[in-house]
Amino acid sequence: MATTAAVVALGAAAVPAQAAPGHGAGRPDRHPGAEPIVIAHRGASGYRPEHTLAAYRLAIRMGADYVEPDLVSTKDGVLVARHENEISGTTDVATHPEFADRRTTKTIDGVAITGWFTEDFTLAELKTLRAKERLPQVRPDNTRYDGQFEIPTLDEVIRLVKRESGRTGRTIGIAPETKHPTYFGSIGLGLEEPLVRTLRRNGLDRPNAKVVIQSFEDGNLRRLAGMTRVPLAQLVERAEQVTPARLADIATYADWVAPTKNLVIPRDPAGAIGAPSSLVADAHAVGLRVVTWTMRVENQFLPTNHRIGTDPNAKGDLAGEIDAFLDAGVDALFSDNPDLAVATRDSWLAGEGAA
Repeated sequence: MATTAAVVALGAAAVPAQAAPGHGAGRPDRHPGAEPIVIAHRGASGYRPEHTLAAYRLAIRMGADYVEPDLVSTKDGVLVARHENEISGTTDVATHPEFADRRTTKTIDGVAITGWFTEDFTLAELKTLRAKERLPQVRPDNTRYDGQFEIPTLDEVIRLVKRESGRTGRTIGIAPETKHPTYFGSIGLGLEEPLVRTLRRNGLDRPNAKVVIQSFEDGNLRRLAGMTRVPLAQLVERAEQVTPARLADIATYADWVAPTKNLVIPRDPAGAIGAPSSLVADAHAVGLRVVTWTMRVENQFLPTNHRIGTDPNAKGDLAGEIDAFLDAGVDALFSDNPDLAVATRDSWLAGEGAA
């Protein structure tokens, strides 16, 4: 997810020059030259522990257009890349006796959670921890990397992306997601200000910066719309969030809508996918582009008509699933397996060109 002068916006990269800039500006349907974008979900998390520099680096070398750092805050207000602020499932914190007394129960967005939380650690303390595979039963090969990698800061992710952009000769983007922004704001560790400050410090707070900020919270995105000029994406996971009226509202403050994939192509009672819903067309009609999540190769994450065999952890037909979503008109997709997603996208584009 070069130099800052080479950075180009995720939204703008796929939009004709005449498209008006700014949040809620009209965006045309996909057009020749606007290739679907592959975003590495938490890095190449199918092959390395998620949200590590190793996962991001591998994703870029696999051809991902963007990498995705989920953002939470430390006690001293530094943004770090973790899927959740509770870190017992993604780090070795439980093995550190010096932090045993930090284990606690908190209510996060209405849910009681017990564990260790980033906001109770300084950055220096978090840097003594090491990442581990979040899904060891699903991805046992990834456990060979347990204990090798630190928790990266957003600044470190940006520096990596710039270095890899220079090395590869292609500009890589970042798609940060703010995690639990209302909760963090309630404890005096709001995510918006440090995020915008970090982007600005790195020369990335521009409409044509290759950055898109995601959030499930519309209040967070509405605040960000008044603070930054980069594209914004509204994450959604329920049908009532993608009615034509709601999509029109999202278009007033965001540039993208980011639905879970079952809203784009619903599954039937047997778990198979068939015809897409009207979501992509409805979103494009109000000027929104569509990015869907999450494409994973293991059978358990695939629709039943793209599974191979009965082992839930075996590799299925991810290419077939991705083809279906590209045919449905999505503008971008998140994948744990960016190598497969990029290869499928490129093959799909070649076939489209031949047609």
